[in-house]
Amino acid sequence: MSQNVYDQSEFFENYMKLDRQTKGLDGAPEWPRLREMLPDLQGAQVLDLGCGFGWFSRFARSEGAARVRGIDISAKMLGKAHSMTSDDGIEYEKADLEDLTLPDNEYDVVFSSLTFHYLTNLASLVAGISKSLKHGGRLVFSVEHPLFTAPTTPNLVMVDEDTGRKAWQVDAYQREGLRTRNWFVEGVRKQHRTMSTYINLLLRCGFRLTDFVEWCPSQEELQSNPTWDIELIRPTFLLVGAVKDWSIG
Repeated sequence: MSQNVYDQSEFFENYMKLDRQTKGLDGAPEWPRLREMLPDLQGAQVLDLGCGFGWFSRFARSEGAARVRGIDISAKMLGKAHSMTSDDGIEYEKADLEDLTLPDNEYDVVFSSLTFHYLTNLASLVAGISKSLKHGGRLVFSVEHPLFTAPTTPNLVMVDEDTGRKAWQVDAYQREGLRTRNWFVEGVRKQHRTMSTYINLLLRCGFRLTDFVEWCPSQEELQSNPTWDIELIRPTFLLVGAVKDWSIG
């Protein structure tokens, strides 16, 4: 079963203060690039995995999606999503993505933002997503970048005091598996995977890559958000788009 840290009061109260929760999609710096990966949502059947407060679910409906199914393990997150949504075209559901069963040939678009890196049994979920997509269906998701998740103890260190040059220490990139982080609370569990693991998992499940972005702010974005310059040292987000390749079978 997945760790449900989002229902811990201390974690949830702090999480609600993040820009990506107070401002929605506009508060997520990687959102403009993710949006570019999405197909036309007009009339689409959409699945939002790890839907949180429902920001993407509501966006999909605003773009013409026929119906959206949002799934999350957190009762607190879903409670907030329900309170912010007045649309019969969106259905929210509490479920653990580790053992989720999806209907075959049901969705045009499956979307997930910063959720897959929490899952141990990601291979099973991706296989299920592949089967659940219609012909030409699209999977678009983001995860924490493998360079960000790799260190056993994340640490940005000063390399040269004269120039101010800093480096991100990576000590266990090829050793996949559990990483424990302190983020609002102690002991938040995440799963580190290499770039090749993500790519090969998609290929084995019959996907063809359409987008693969190691997110970095533009010069214009850096001017408005100078603290984002850490992304020039190491990326935080990996953004992926893929379609089911029906020629594979």
